[in-house]
Amino acid sequence: MNFYFTLLLTFILSHSAIGQNSRNEQLVKDVVLAFQEDFNEGGFKKAVFYTTKDWEHINPGGGITKGREAVLKEVRAVHQTFLKGVSLTIESMTIRFLTPTVAIADVVHKSSDYELPQGVKHQNERQMKTYVIVKRQNKWLLTLDQNTVIIGH
Repeated sequence: MNFYFTLLLTFILSHSAIGQNSRNEQLVKDVVLAFQEDFNEGGFKKAVFYTTKDWEHINPGGGITKGREAVLKEVRAVHQTFLKGVSLTIESMTIRFLTPTVAIADVVHKSSDYELPQGVKHQNERQMKTYVIVKRQNKWLLTLDQNTVIIGH
């Protein structure tokens, strides 16, 4: 009898954990989608709702900007110049939970065409973006993003 009770309890706990995991997975995806929406809009007006104060941004050139205010200053500046009107769409997304409060989203984005100030054209570009998303005070928030241009595939 004890064996069946343990088996039943294990099933119930694992089933509720799966439901909780899929709920958290959707909440993490929602953070990525909020970032993409702000990127496409260009002003990052909603970033305060889905980022941490200590948000770090690693741009495709390897530059690192730390702190939400500094990151917003940087991304807004490039979106008013060479990234003005540029949009991202998601090709694929995978999410891994490192702990119950830390997730990594690996996302392949397709970017609309743009040109750098040096005249370098970016057409049909795909980017691998890694998002580190943490759960703080019961809310999932972006704490680090890193963007790499995919070459040749």
